[in-house]
Amino acid sequence: MDNLIYHPGLITFFGVLVLIMLLLDLGVFNKKSHVISNKEAMWWSIAWIGLSMAFSGAIYYFAGFEKFTQYQSAYWIEKALSVDNLFVFILVFSFFRVPREVQHKVLFWGILGALFFRAIFIFAGVALIEATYLNKILSYFGREGFKYDINIVLFLFGIFLLYAGFKSWGGHGDDDEDKDYSQSPGARLIHRFFKVSKNFDGDKFFTVQNGVKMATPLLVVVTVIEFSDLLFAVDSIPAIFAIAPDDPFILYTSNIFAILGLRSLYFLLANFMYMFSRLTYGLAIILAFIGLKMVVSPFYHIESSHSLMVVVGVLIGSVAASIMFPIKPEPETKK
Repeated sequence: MDNLIYHPGLITFFGVLVLIMLLLDLGVFNKKSHVISNKEAMWWSIAWIGLSMAFSGAIYYFAGFEKFTQYQSAYWIEKALSVDNLFVFILVFSFFRVPREVQHKVLFWGILGALFFRAIFIFAGVALIEATYLNKILSYFGREGFKYDINIVLFLFGIFLLYAGFKSWGGHGDDDEDKDYSQSPGARLIHRFFKVSKNFDGDKFFTVQNGVKMATPLLVVVTVIEFSDLLFAVDSIPAIFAIAPDDPFILYTSNIFAILGLRSLYFLLANFMYMFSRLTYGLAIILAFIGLKMVVSPFYHIESSHSLMVVVGVLIGSVAASIMFPIKPEPETKK
């Protein structure tokens, strides 16, 4: 089968599985707001990773090893880059002093927004890539093509990822730590359309004070998280296009499975982020490698299986280095 997007059984299975898991997550296991324990987060993380691996098995069965390695590569790239976004979530929750028992609801609604926007980015991106092969553009004007069929968008993505990789090398989010999230675009958007109360009202997004309906800070936080994910997608979406630029089904399913496990991963790692302090170097290497793959792709094809080995190897190595040589946070000094 050349293109999985035309396989209705696999598409239906993916949609039903995601819907059932979301309903169980919010409607059954987390119907009431509560603090997510490390044990609960661990089991949810295992469940999401297990489901994503089982789905990759279905891809292997229906489409073969090449599509399987493309899915795995895209999944672990997104998963690795998602960890970097967890640092931002921690800073946002800390800045707005979000109670721990409602953090899950914030992340849940943020994930729902990601499901929608990632679909737009990925499917539109695939269409854009398909239309920007240089030889195809030249053929429209009756011109003869080149020996190497360069894609303009993929080349620009590659340059951007190389720049992002070099820029993020050794970065530890100092700018994010000093950022005033109350002035971020998401926060300003809510304040522009709603009056915002000063205090939280449980897990409610709106409250009534003195007869006036107002948004709560929780709605502000959800919007800030959503905008943060959109900015994060600027790095992660171009990176996965290097894996399967012509297969939106592979890109979207791997991306969504990685994102859906992000909430449980957040609660599992929130108290142990210093153990992943070296991960930023691994992410820089991964971004640079994917960027290089995009730039050289017209001249030299790097197999998906080789990309998978590089991504997983760098990820394991950087996590191991973080555990063996952790950068522990400096204790805060009293003023």
